[in-house]
Amino acid sequence: MKILSHILPIAVTAVAMATVAAPAMATDLKVGFISSLSGPIAALGIPYEKGIRVAASLHTTIAGQKVQLIVMDDASDPTTAARNARKLVNEDKVDVLIGTSGVPGAMAIAAVARETRTPLISPTPVSLPGEEGLWTVTVSQPFPLMVTAVVERMKRSGVKTVAFIGFSDALGDLAYDSLVKAAEPAGIKIVANERYARSDASVVGQVLKIVAARPDAVFAGNSGTPGALPYLALTERGYRGGLYGTHGLINPDFVRVGGASVDGLSVPSGPVMVADQLSADNPIRRVATGFRAAYQRQYQALPSDAFAAYTFDAWLLFADAVARVKGKSEPGTPQFRVALYEALTQTRELVGTHGVYNFKPGERYGLDERSRVIIKLDKGQWKLAP
Repeated sequence: MKILSHILPIAVTAVAMATVAAPAMATDLKVGFISSLSGPIAALGIPYEKGIRVAASLHTTIAGQKVQLIVMDDASDPTTAARNARKLVNEDKVDVLIGTSGVPGAMAIAAVARETRTPLISPTPVSLPGEEGLWTVTVSQPFPLMVTAVVERMKRSGVKTVAFIGFSDALGDLAYDSLVKAAEPAGIKIVANERYARSDASVVGQVLKIVAARPDAVFAGNSGTPGALPYLALTERGYRGGLYGTHGLINPDFVRVGGASVDGLSVPSGPVMVADQLSADNPIRRVATGFRAAYQRQYQALPSDAFAAYTFDAWLLFADAVARVKGKSEPGTPQFRVALYEALTQTRELVGTHGVYNFKPGERYGLDERSRVIIKLDKGQWKLAP
């Protein structure tokens, strides 16, 4: 099990990875990072940028080579995300793409990655069949893994019926499909499937249908600030059942907007959110607390979301792969991108903030059950659920 030796608990020391003493090659490594720094998904995109800047500040060199980080804003628009990706590959000659904040945008970048044969590390969960997902790996937990944990929690709480409300896009589909697969074996009946657009200002109509179905619990397949809408409407209609959501809701803007209406909400999370509550011998604790310390040093505050840690892990994955392909070809070339992608898909037991990564060729996700816990909102604070 690999833990990058420079990620220390409490204090993080910035040193070069792996073969740092080796002579640097003439060409710098280039990372093309795309995130939603404006628009409706900015509540996720801004933390993503903060996380990758923490990683970049710690690793100014990787395996003895300088690293350039190029950041672009897609304004929460998939078309812009794809255009940015194409520019980064064709004009800036990046070696890897990392991004973006929403599932539709990530899928748009994945298409460019496949076309240009450039590895993409997505911090956002994407589900792409067959060749459509070639050249893409994901550091986020797969939705089925996380939703199954939520359904297990529902079953323990005696939930027999659940209503779904989610985005009318790929993320909503991912969440709903995962719920369907997990709920039936658990003996839980889905009594509603309501959708809304990320830009909608109201979900009253959808919530009225949900309340009429009288479910024991409501599960929302959404993310970021727009994810608060269903919970606000449910509270206004006097709903008193269980509230559940996805790991896409763990950010301070959602908590602020949701206010008292999201108190008691249970969601799945990576261990990084409760790093100090992990056992002392848990290797994830060491990396997660190291990340949190580095983040605090850079931004004078501890991270209050799970998203910054995903891009931090994406950088660790990239750095580990670079160390294994060093000297095989020159950065900035098609040969290097191929070697880098092959190394990414052969990652074994790399410890990050969200879990332990293992990839195989043809598989998009690299995390297992070690990457999930259930946390609950208690008066505006996320706490590990008992």
